[in-house]
Amino acid sequence: MTGPHQDQPLVTAGAPLDVAEAALVLVHGRGATAQSIVQMADEFHQHGVAYLAPQAARNTWYPNAFTAPVESNEPGRTSGLQAVGDAVGKANEAGIPTDRIMVLGFSQGACLASEFVARNPTRYGGLAVLSGGLIGETVDPDDYDGDLEETPVFLGCSDVDPHISEQRVHESAMIFEQLNSDVTKRLYEGMGHGINQDEVDHVSTMVAELVE
Repeated sequence: MTGPHQDQPLVTAGAPLDVAEAALVLVHGRGATAQSIVQMADEFHQHGVAYLAPQAARNTWYPNAFTAPVESNEPGRTSGLQAVGDAVGKANEAGIPTDRIMVLGFSQGACLASEFVARNPTRYGGLAVLSGGLIGETVDPDDYDGDLEETPVFLGCSDVDPHISEQRVHESAMIFEQLNSDVTKRLYEGMGHGINQDEVDHVSTMVAELVE
């Protein structure tokens, strides 16, 4: 498909794809850039891991809140899901199997990352959802089907995040459990909308396990 994000660059860093043992696909938040989330990934750098970060057109994947009616966020939502899929495909083309590819997103990017993995279930190297959740007015278990084959899934969020409700984090975790993933869910008291050291430490362990 050709959507608003399909003509945007894919920022790469870390190990060159042709020699990388694993890959980390990084999905930036609203108003941010692929370059900024790649720089954040320095916090959990591992030798042998390639970083791939798709860029959203005008730095925004979709225009409205992730809990708005899905149609109101098209074609950005579908184009964004395709951008994540294209990044995974790029790693596959370089010989990196999907079970050594981890997908990570923050904020709007976390919503997109979680939706991509939930709608394309297979064994991934991991999924990290940092201040995000599944997309839509409601989360319907009947919309998700398949087997993530015990993919490690981490959801980290504040209990008072102004953009992400605690309930949506719980609902998203439930869907990932339904899809047979190994879910770790952490709600941080009073944190606000950001990333803390506990999340960085947990993600670092997940990334390290990609190349063990």
